[in-house]
Amino acid sequence: MTSREMEALERVGALKAEAPSRVEYDGLLASAEARLSDAARTDLASASRFDLAYNAAHALALAALRRLGFRAGNRRLVFEVLAHTTDLAETSRRVLVKCHEQRNFAEYEGLHDVDPRLLDDLIRAADDLRAALRRLTPPDREP
Repeated sequence: MTSREMEALERVGALKAEAPSRVEYDGLLASAEARLSDAARTDLASASRFDLAYNAAHALALAALRRLGFRAGNRRLVFEVLAHTTDLAETSRRVLVKCHEQRNFAEYEGLHDVDPRLLDDLIRAADDLRAALRRLTPPDREP
């Protein structure tokens, strides 16, 4: 059962109901695993590590949303609804939203300076999100 907030977002078109897919869910988790592993490599540039960790977190957040049978109208929303899709702590959710903003600066304004502390916080938040998903039952449905 979804929360009232999720249903309200669906009514206004921010979320779209779509049957969950176990294949898609598993693919998102596999993508996140590979990216998080690479993000931990300190021999890579911090901008690359940030990109890898951000995209891993996004894949995990999307998996949490898809698990409940929804798609988001934009990338930020998958992070904003984490309070309804997982039991991820608020501090980690805030980090992910902040990193989404940082990602947009990098993508759209060419600002690629990465704060080392924010990078560490992002990797930790993505790890926490991965752990939160492991506590949930994956979708049963095949594509």
